[in-house]
Amino acid sequence: MVFADPGEALTRARALLDADPSPLDASVAHQVIGIWQRDFGDLRLALHHLRRARECAARADSADREADVLATLGVALVHAGRTREGLAAFERGVARGGGHTRARVLYRRAYVWWVLGHHREALEDVRRAVPVLRQADDVIWTARALTLRATVHLALGAVERAEADFTAAEALWDTTGQEHDKADAVESRGLAAFRSGDVPAALRLLDEAEERYARLGTPTFMLNIRRCEVLMAAGLAPEALAEADAAIGKLDGIGGQSTRKAELLLAAARAARPAGDPHTAIARAALAVRLFAGQRRTWWETHARLVLIEARHAAGRGSGRLVADAAAVAGKLASFGAPAAPEASLLAGRIALGLGWTADAERHLAVAARSRRSGPPLARMTGWAAQALRAQAAGSARGVLEACRRGLDVLDDHRMTLGASELRARATEQGAELAALAQRASLVSGGPRRLLVWSERLRATVLSTPPTRPPADPELLSGMTAFREIASRAEAARMEGRPVPALEREQRRLEREIRSRTLHMRGEVPGGGHRFDVGRLLERLGDEVLLVELAVLDGRVQVLLCGRGRVRRFEAGLLAAAETEAEHVQAGLRRLAHPGAEARLPVVEAAGRRLEELLLGPAAAHLGGGPVVIVPPGRLHRVPWAVLPSLRERVLSVSPSAGSWLRARETVPPPDGCHVLVRGPGLATGGAEVPELAGRYGCATVLEDDEARVPRVLEELDGAALAHIAAHGTFRADSPLFSSLRMADGPIVVHDFERLDRSPYRIILSCCDTARLASVGADELLGLVTALLPLGTAGVVACSAPVNDAAVVPLMLALHKGLDAGLSLAEALRDARAAQPGDTLHQATGWAFSAFGAA
Repeated sequence: MVFADPGEALTRARALLDADPSPLDASVAHQVIGIWQRDFGDLRLALHHLRRARECAARADSADREADVLATLGVALVHAGRTREGLAAFERGVARGGGHTRARVLYRRAYVWWVLGHHREALEDVRRAVPVLRQADDVIWTARALTLRATVHLALGAVERAEADFTAAEALWDTTGQEHDKADAVESRGLAAFRSGDVPAALRLLDEAEERYARLGTPTFMLNIRRCEVLMAAGLAPEALAEADAAIGKLDGIGGQSTRKAELLLAAARAARPAGDPHTAIARAALAVRLFAGQRRTWWETHARLVLIEARHAAGRGSGRLVADAAAVAGKLASFGAPAAPEASLLAGRIALGLGWTADAERHLAVAARSRRSGPPLARMTGWAAQALRAQAAGSARGVLEACRRGLDVLDDHRMTLGASELRARATEQGAELAALAQRASLVSGGPRRLLVWSERLRATVLSTPPTRPPADPELLSGMTAFREIASRAEAARMEGRPVPALEREQRRLEREIRSRTLHMRGEVPGGGHRFDVGRLLERLGDEVLLVELAVLDGRVQVLLCGRGRVRRFEAGLLAAAETEAEHVQAGLRRLAHPGAEARLPVVEAAGRRLEELLLGPAAAHLGGGPVVIVPPGRLHRVPWAVLPSLRERVLSVSPSAGSWLRARETVPPPDGCHVLVRGPGLATGGAEVPELAGRYGCATVLEDDEARVPRVLEELDGAALAHIAAHGTFRADSPLFSSLRMADGPIVVHDFERLDRSPYRIILSCCDTARLASVGADELLGLVTALLPLGTAGVVACSAPVNDAAVVPLMLALHKGLDAGLSLAEALRDARAAQPGDTLHQATGWAFSAFGAA
């Protein structure tokens, strides 16, 4: 019962001990309490009760009872880090038990071998146990043994064997009432899905397992560890680190298993490095190494050493000793048959290259490169990265480009299995090194055109295909409705000065639930999206339009000037300096949004001149007088480009990539699309431009007051030719897909827009922060604007800074006047800026808005 209904089993065991039981029954009761405390509570109490259980079994003179207790005690001792004592208990248990009981003891020793990382010994004990358990028709223990065998197969990389055992075990579990074991089986299937490369299915199954555990009231430390691994593969390293650290705190709070703490520390260390915190990774990994060593868990200790070496290398430590350590770890992992062995060889080769030890590097990289032909996607990418580094060391630019292409093709296939745009964007981080290697090789040998192709390779790839539509999931839809209600109540409370902690907690809970459900979606589009074609781009640009793509190589901006049938390259300034200057410009625009800040205008203009030198360099003199499209890297998405002197007076648009500009340029407007005007609540001007625009357009659909509710707004936006939304915008840096526009019934978020069949062909967002985006992955952007572009929107006007609401109104009216005259959004915005009063407030307001896309 302890794995069917843990709480009820604990209650009954305690009641039995209160009733003065016989030694045999007392042994069972103490063992149940020991199991409960071992797996769900305090390990010290577990050892106390299990020793009492053994004493009672000895008094009852039952060899099988004593053998069974010794097996449970052996597991507890190993989890407490007392490995030698635990294995000795198993030796006595195997000797004392007979037949069926011995098979159960062997199963539990196999579990311990798995915990310790002795996979061959684990398989041998399971091989001896399963036939006996089957012959005894012991369904529960046979299912447990099959589940364990599958888990060991996964650790060895044998995914197909694991899936066969998981399937057989699940069929047996369906005939039992073992709810905890069933939850464990679902969790294990999630791990198998992850190992086979299906991240959305893994997340869905792990969430389902967590719900099952929650109904039983049992902790989920193993599940936390597995979810960390999946989150890492999905590019969600900060979330993985937070999950691991929270689980460690909870485990410490209940005096839980030392073995699980070591595994959680390893998970935290693995997550901290890609989360940008190598020093935390070093601290967590070093502690995990000490714990694993004390627990005599060599397999785990070796994996922790790999993470420790990776973290030290990420912190800038490179030495011959580190190369030797990485090589030793690679050798040990290979002897274990661990799938991480190529990763360790790649690390040894990478460090050796940094030291100039080319012969050593070649030896280690050649070993790592063998993994490029088979295995899960990330393992194959490790192999292709090693092959690319080998080619680079050999001076073969062609070899570098071929290896990078093959590796990124693997990433594309993996990325397109992900349905959620957030996961697609973050997954590109795995290919950042390959893209950078290819760009360097192109810069040396391939000329500007090839550099442009590789600059586009991992830039805004999430926009290359529409996201998978969220399913018509009643729970998801009701969660979105509840989220809007809570967010609306919280906003009202803030405005009235009332406390909102309870509402904010519920809002965060609903956000986690919604995000979790969207991450479960699988991708539906085969292949990696459209391939970028330089010739097609130059043809579309013609002789008038210039596209300026900014690539970053080794921290310096490379300007690729495309148009008039050719691609030219210019070198500009340092990216870090440009980012700092862009922050100064943003701060200046925030000040200029308020009357009385005229003295700041020269400061902003001077910062704009410095930005131009850093970002365009000598290319600024070659822009001519025609329209310009700027394609910045993700880290420069907040630059208000109209502040740069050479761009201030011209037709200017911004695009996340040259490929997305091409798609926008070729997007056909809807033949019978309508105009939609939306006015949200709480605006300082009341959205004063909307009534005037309604009079101008006549037949436009106007949604305001109680009609501006999210379901109705989405219904009208779907397939519209033009939408103008005057509503407060909120950018969420912590969760960009919950960036929102405020409607009458609460926020409309990016997740809502992704449910549209076709977003408006043109859309104007007239309030603050609507153009702010989060840079994630290799060079991806998440936010309101990027949610619209792959859904049929060809052009967006939005704002990247706080603006003065009153100054926005005349700018918007002038913008629509240009659209009436047949101008594009970029042309109309240029003319609207020129038509504004010459004071600082209106000038800064015009600079804060940008046109995106090509419509």
